Amino acid sequence: MATFILQILMLVLVQGGQPESIVRVTPMPLSLFEFNSASEASWQVVNDGVMGGRSSGYVSVEEGTLRFTGTLVTEGGGFTSIRADRAVDLKGYEGLELRVRGGGRTFEVQVDDGTRRRGRTVSRRASFVTSEEWTLIRVPFTAFRTTIFGQSVNAPPIDPSNVRGFGFFILDGIDGPFRLEVDAIRAYKTDDE
Repeated sequence: MATFILQILMLVLVQGGQPESIVRVTPMPLSLFEFNSASEASWQVVNDGVMGGRSSGYVSVEEGTLRFTGTLVTEGGGFTSIRADRAVDLKGYEGLELRVRGGGRTFEVQVDDGTRRRGRTVSRRASFVTSEEWTLIRVPFTAFRTTIFGQSVNAPPIDPSNVRGFGFFILDGIDGPFRLEVDAIRAYKTDDE
């Protein structure tokens, strides 16, 4: 122990009497979508009409913002969604960072990693609440639920190294118009403390 303390003192003296400052750096998020042009990604609308519903959703990219708008009708379905393909390796990242606003409605973000069970795609979604103000929201991959057609299924955790696409859903059970604006989707990780 005395030898260890002596080595530390010698290191301090060699460095001019001042120990080096330790600087912690928080890694920068990885930009996935910034919506600087309408052609950045092809977002597709999937309404509940596929199961007899009457909800309607629309998507556009304007002035650096993805806009998902429409009307939710809970009778006969009760959802609408938008989805975009984007293959990306997010190994080492902890989750998604979203900058959003949307008038208080609850939406869900989806990550598709290609996992299938019994021939069906496993849906991985996590909910978030919007407000009238722009808000930065972090959704860890551990918060994503795994379902098939809304029913929980036992599946392995998200495979961040095999992400194939992203999406947004509204299925909050409230009839009426909705809007979600998104001006950035990023992957984040925190430093190792």
